Amino acid sequence: PCSSFSWTRNGKFFNVAKDPKVSMRRRSGTLVIDFHSGGRPDDYEGEYQCFARNEYGTALSSKIHLQVSKSPLWPKEKVDVIEVDEGAPLSLQCNPPPGLPEPVIFWMSSSMEPIPQDKRVSQGHNGDLYFSNVLAQDALTDYSCNARFHFTHTIQQKNPYTLKVKTKKPHNETSLGYSPAMYRARGITETTPSFMYPYGTSSSQMVLRGVDLLLECIASGVPAPDIMWYKKGGELPVGKTKLENFNKALRISNVSEEDSGEYFCLASNKMGSIRHTISVRVKAAPYWLDEPENLILAPGEDGRLVCRANGNPKPSIQWLVNGEPIEASPPNPSREVAGDTIVFRDTQIGSSAVYQCNASNEHGYLLANAFVSVLDVAPRMLGPRNQLIKVIQNNRTRLDCPFFGSPIPTLRWFKNGQGNTLDGGNYKAHENGSLEIFMTRKEDQGIYTCVATNILGKAEAQVRLEVKDPTRIIRGPEDQVVKRGTMPRLHCRVKHDPTLRLTVTWLKDDAPLYLGNRMKKEEDGLTIFGVAEKDQGDYTCVASTELDKDSAKAYLTVMGTGTRSWDNSSLIYPIPTERPDRPRDLELTDLAERSVQLTWIPGDDNNSPITDYIVQFEEDRFQPGMWHNHSRYPGNVNSAVLSLSPYVNYQFRVIAVNDVGSSVPSLPSERYQTNGARPEINPTGVQGAGTQKNNMEITWTVSSSWMPFGMELR
Repeated sequence: PCSSFSWTRNGKFFNVAKDPKVSMRRRSGTLVIDFHSGGRPDDYEGEYQCFARNEYGTALSSKIHLQVSKSPLWPKEKVDVIEVDEGAPLSLQCNPPPGLPEPVIFWMSSSMEPIPQDKRVSQGHNGDLYFSNVLAQDALTDYSCNARFHFTHTIQQKNPYTLKVKTKKPHNETSLGYSPAMYRARGITETTPSFMYPYGTSSSQMVLRGVDLLLECIASGVPAPDIMWYKKGGELPVGKTKLENFNKALRISNVSEEDSGEYFCLASNKMGSIRHTISVRVKAAPYWLDEPENLILAPGEDGRLVCRANGNPKPSIQWLVNGEPIEASPPNPSREVAGDTIVFRDTQIGSSAVYQCNASNEHGYLLANAFVSVLDVAPRMLGPRNQLIKVIQNNRTRLDCPFFGSPIPTLRWFKNGQGNTLDGGNYKAHENGSLEIFMTRKEDQGIYTCVATNILGKAEAQVRLEVKDPTRIIRGPEDQVVKRGTMPRLHCRVKHDPTLRLTVTWLKDDAPLYLGNRMKKEEDGLTIFGVAEKDQGDYTCVASTELDKDSAKAYLTVMGTGTRSWDNSSLIYPIPTERPDRPRDLELTDLAERSVQLTWIPGDDNNSPITDYIVQFEEDRFQPGMWHNHSRYPGNVNSAVLSLSPYVNYQFRVIAVNDVGSSVPSLPSERYQTNGARPEINPTGVQGAGTQKNNMEITWTVSSSWMPFGMELR
């Protein structure tokens, strides 16, 4: 039956009809709040929950927290000039305003240049900028912390810091990088490491299961310390850890309970080392062990709903019926609540309801709906009554028979309407109604009947099974070595079930083979006319029907007709080369008013690959017997679509070109006459001048009587 929907906001009924900015989509319950016409989004912040009701009960959605993303301004503050001795540690605090979600922090100068970071100077996860030791070059007047708020597409900027560095030596005295020599040259005392964040020797951190854990150790010292990470009593989690921020941060992804324990970072330089221990505790919001599922019971039947969840701390389980606590619902003698389980005994018509299980702890909650339906329904078949299933012999087969009923029907299978129930041996009947045949044979053909029965009646459906012979290539292509210009044949003789339509296709080098005019596909093979070196490769015959397929592969090697280069006793014999043989067997296809497709068979390249083909044409009206170049094509094609002009009686020929020269032109193709058409170019050079006071003489330039467009001008 159709459902009705309602919403609560902060636990109270939310009257959608009274607010013109709020609407609910029909038949879905989706709530739409429209701010295009104005209004304050902040007024709609809160916790929302949807209720779906019909005559059988009420289902609840999880609670939805609606919060408005904001980009608050940085509080006004006076930032004093910071003065520090060269070599001392320093942290510049950012303290960004809170945002939803949290803003992305980055430090820049007033010229919009990022502050360079390395193991000496880096930004912490909290946004502060840490200097393990300050150098004279760090003195700037515009250290600016910026916060980028993602959803509002805004950037807020903190008032900039001015940093003055007190030095013992002028800054330009040395440029030795961060080396010990540089520190000595500048009179900076080398110091042992000390932790800037976190403070002291130990700290603790809590993280929720399934999220990423970020551990940080930032240390001061001269020179800047190196950071290394360890886990007490074991290795760092394999495949889940990543070092970031110049090894000052350790990220562990998708944390689990096994990641609890003590981690420590070791900060060291030439003056010594220190260690900080971080105790990690992994807590967990509730997660499902057994989520309650819908339950269908017949009158008088028993059943149970199970709701098991885990978490840290252990979640508490609360049951609801139709959205109300089960303790406040009308008493039901057939129902007993035992912690995470509800037991139903001797259920009766009219006790259908939607049950909710709420598993919650301090870190979150889970909510699941389960519909308990008490029905008495005679068996029904949910699939088609008469199916036809075709299978290949000796394969595993499943015959499906989806059904429904309450009480749950008993399902049995019969073959050809007689005999015992099919279950055992070569058959297996599954609880969902499917019949599995482990190895289908010809004698398994026939009509199978599935019969579903309960105390209220029975229903049946039939499946006709046809067992087909497999498709097999009984003689496939074989590896061949042939001479160029010969006519090799690749075999592909197939045996298949005669009641199935067979399709045979060929692949060359695992790509579909373009047959063209030189390749002829026959009933039991493939013939290649005038084989060329480009035809060399793998040839695969694929025979397929609607049910199966088979394939066979062979390699065709094409040898040249001339002497090939070879090396024997350090004597190298060159390959003789010459101009290519002329193309042959020209054919015109796809005849259209202004185009035609020309196809040809390449001649022998005579040991020098063909680089180009020149297509020429001749017409018999204006310049009969004179051949003109029409177009030029790469040497790896053997057909082309030619653009034509109107009112021309064409014939074509093709010339092959290699590095030695051009071939003799091919024999001409048959003629093709195009229809006439209006001129497509205007006269040029139009001029007008008077020869007398009462006249005007117009002149223009005309093309020759035969134009590229074919028409004779009149």
